[in-house]
Amino acid sequence: MKRNRWGAIAVGLAATLVAPMSIGRAEATDLTIHVVSNRADLVSEGDALVEVKGSPAALADLDVALNGHDVSDDFAVRENGRFMGVVTGLRDGANELVATTSSGGGARLAITNHPKSGPIFSGPHISPWLCTTASNGLGAPIDAHCNAPTKIEYFYQAEGSSSFAAYNPANPATDVKQITTDQGKTVPYIIRQETGTQNRGIYRIAVLYDPAKPWAPWAAQEGWNHKLFYPFGASCGTVYSQSSAQNVQNNNALSRGFMVATSSLNVLGNNCNTVLSAETVMMLKEHIVDNYGEIRYTFGSGGSGGSIGQNMVANSYPGLIQGITETLNYADTTTTGTEVFDCHLLFEYFTTKSPHLWPAAQQTLVSGHGTSAGTCAGWEVLFSATEDPTNGCGVSAAEHYNAETNPGGCRGKYEDFEVNVWGRRPESLWTAPEKQIGRGFANGLYDNIGVQYGLKALAAGQITTEQFVDLNEKIGGFDIDFNLTTHRTAQDPGTARTAYQAGRVNDAHMLNQVAIIDSRATGNVDPLLIHTMHHTFAHKDRIKKMHGTAENHVSWRGGEPAPAFDVMDAWLSAVEADTSSDPLPAKIIKNKPADARDMCFAGRQRFTNKATCDVLWPYYGAPRIVAGSPTTHDVMKCQLKPLNRDDAEYGAVPFTDAQWARLQAVFPDGVCDWSKPSVDIQKSVPWQTYADGPGSGRPLPPAPVSESL
Repeated sequence: MKRNRWGAIAVGLAATLVAPMSIGRAEATDLTIHVVSNRADLVSEGDALVEVKGSPAALADLDVALNGHDVSDDFAVRENGRFMGVVTGLRDGANELVATTSSGGGARLAITNHPKSGPIFSGPHISPWLCTTASNGLGAPIDAHCNAPTKIEYFYQAEGSSSFAAYNPANPATDVKQITTDQGKTVPYIIRQETGTQNRGIYRIAVLYDPAKPWAPWAAQEGWNHKLFYPFGASCGTVYSQSSAQNVQNNNALSRGFMVATSSLNVLGNNCNTVLSAETVMMLKEHIVDNYGEIRYTFGSGGSGGSIGQNMVANSYPGLIQGITETLNYADTTTTGTEVFDCHLLFEYFTTKSPHLWPAAQQTLVSGHGTSAGTCAGWEVLFSATEDPTNGCGVSAAEHYNAETNPGGCRGKYEDFEVNVWGRRPESLWTAPEKQIGRGFANGLYDNIGVQYGLKALAAGQITTEQFVDLNEKIGGFDIDFNLTTHRTAQDPGTARTAYQAGRVNDAHMLNQVAIIDSRATGNVDPLLIHTMHHTFAHKDRIKKMHGTAENHVSWRGGEPAPAFDVMDAWLSAVEADTSSDPLPAKIIKNKPADARDMCFAGRQRFTNKATCDVLWPYYGAPRIVAGSPTTHDVMKCQLKPLNRDDAEYGAVPFTDAQWARLQAVFPDGVCDWSKPSVDIQKSVPWQTYADGPGSGRPLPPAPVSESL
């Protein structure tokens, strides 16, 4: 029913109306409806924060209906002066929200809702999937999608303490510490921690919260500064599981007024599928806006796999995060995987095929890892299993893939975990297990056809022609089940195109829209041996290759001039305050704080000259870079050129006729021509959806917009 919903807070606006006004149709059609919390076609959980915009007179005489049912009581002019409401009861699929005035004019907006359990754009759920709600304190799941009731807890810090303790609103503690946020608001140091299920993962949210005071999405408590800190977790795993929620009790962020939120699916070690990770970020941010209020900006943190998560989400689904603070950087899973699997073959070659030819020092010349002789061994021990279909699912042995006894079982291979992205192998390539189950496994990505391992070391005279020939003759490859083969591995047809289009190779196409701080305190040395520093500069080189500059990417080697958290917060705050008409990438570069610049440290000395930093903190490469690939390390399948005995790339040491004949047998179709771009290279396409099933990737259609009645 129609009624005035302005109330006392609109007295000032109402006073501007000289006399009661009739609303003409032309004025009524100026009404527009906006979903504040997400794109209108990407909404989930059955609710959405909605704003209707229009003249004060039109808004005062407005009815709102959802799918023909009156929801006008959910809307009013709120404390922030905006006409808003949380629409609930959205059905899965298509919905229509209509706002009308007594004149008969108005607006409509199509809203597409998705289940709390997803998916939205990541594609059909993979299975099996282990529910872990009970072990996360949420009780048994209430459905097959691992949903469970949400849990709300309160914690506080006492005076003189730096740790959190349980807080009971029914029996309030008397020693609660008072803190002052970065907005100058002094509030009790009490946090509300929400743990719930979403997208078949488990999320947590923590924020300063006084249980004695109200909170609405248009009237948040003053303790929240409307900034979101979003941690991403490390490693890379293919466990088919809901896994465990992360800790969000981050004193550094919460004490300043930040909200901290993340999900188990944003830990790459749980979920090495960054499309699903991005979808989870989107859904959780929508949940936050619907229930807590709008977010000024979001920045992430994380190292190793946590850097992969940030970099790939920011590039493939731009707008979800505005800043990246990362350590032990890798640009993406795909090119990092190339290094892992090259190392798998090199490790096998060096240890079992020709160990007599290769002292440890020369092995590093071929692997490209400088003085880090154990890097390939580290990759072998820690991550080669991500390509092994018989390992990694985290389910019972009876559910695991076995080529002979259980060909339809769960495959722990990285591409099978991301099968919606990669698609399935064509029938012409099916192996016996694939024929038995009547479908292909996920397309295989790895390719080493034409790769001349150790090429630069040979040209530099660091290895002999016999070592070079023997290496390339024996290194071989592996098949779709990760069994070693004597022949090289060819990726499945069209897979390189998918890798680039889907942003699986992070080409930095959209990374100029985020501020990036990459901090490496230890250079190439870390306990795991795998976090070599060339990844930082391959990443920077890709940004520069795509955009002509990498000024939005800051590299700190050997220390930090100030905490990365503080520098990033100042950086994004300055960008936010920039009201110029400059495009976002220009604003990010223009508003860099003084410490947001490349630098390195030796003791207490700071250096900003790259040449000096390269001496103090050198970086090296990877097997493909030693084989001749560009430092961007982003060629997934090289174009070939004829084998040429007189090619200058071989250096001055000649091959014998017998050695050359052996090389010709290894490379019958030619060798990599690194002067040419990768086969099927193209710019990544942001906001891809895989809703139509494996291999169906396509860009999302334009977002729905409000239409006049």
